[in-house]
Amino acid sequence: MPPQTDLLPPSSSAPPPVKNDGDDAVPRIVPVRRTGRWTAAVAVLVLLALALNSVIRNEAFEWDVVISYFATASVLRGLWLTLWLTAVVMVLGFALGALLAVLRLSGNPVLQAVSWGYVWLFRSTPILVQLLFWFNIGALYPQILGVSTVTLLGPVTVAVVGLTLHEAAYAAEVVRGGILSVERGQIEAAQSLGLGPWRRFRRIVLPQAMRSIVPPAGNMLIGTLKGTSIVSIIAVQDLLYSVQLVYHRTYQVIPLLLVATLWYALVTSLLSIGQRYVERYYARGTAGAR
Repeated sequence: MPPQTDLLPPSSSAPPPVKNDGDDAVPRIVPVRRTGRWTAAVAVLVLLALALNSVIRNEAFEWDVVISYFATASVLRGLWLTLWLTAVVMVLGFALGALLAVLRLSGNPVLQAVSWGYVWLFRSTPILVQLLFWFNIGALYPQILGVSTVTLLGPVTVAVVGLTLHEAAYAAEVVRGGILSVERGQIEAAQSLGLGPWRRFRRIVLPQAMRSIVPPAGNMLIGTLKGTSIVSIIAVQDLLYSVQLVYHRTYQVIPLLLVATLWYALVTSLLSIGQRYVERYYARGTAGAR
């Protein structure tokens, strides 16, 4: 064959070359100037620096007193009671809340009404009113099973009972919402495989429901830790009551309140970190897992 010399047919014409010189040059991309954003950031940093400087240099905070009382025996005993009370209330509250959630989701209208009524009652009254009511329960029932209520229900027991019953009302709604978040098709598929109710709940429903339960449960844990400070009103020697005993004697109110504040901030920060890892564990395989 003769060599082919023309790459294009005679009727075709190649496009003219693009010139990049002069007025036809490709425009240069200039990044957007975010003057307002940087100005606001600098202003906020300046205000934060001024606030931090005033806190550190203000002698009224008495940081030397804060340091001296931060790890004293009385404060640590109060901190331990706060942590113990938080753990007991969360375990008992979620156990009772899970039972209430199951009753609410059952097909029995009486059990549904009882569960709904419990949640309505304990969510409708302030926790302080509930604690004071249980603290004065002896006025209604001087004896329970032949035992004096004053002996049976001490301040710590009243705190556990009052906080647990209050916590269970909110835990019931958290657990119920988590169970309802599981698609009905998952449960029907497990039923078609012949799985029993308990195994179906443990292997299918609960692992998927935990994705929705863990975030609000973590917030409830942190809220319960801080909410235990209310038991100081009934003379339970938690962290807040322990520092109150000290500053009632020394009149150093601000530094002792700072001791309690720093301990609460430290513990809640650790709980927040733990909550993040638990959320990531149960969010495995989802688009939101990070």
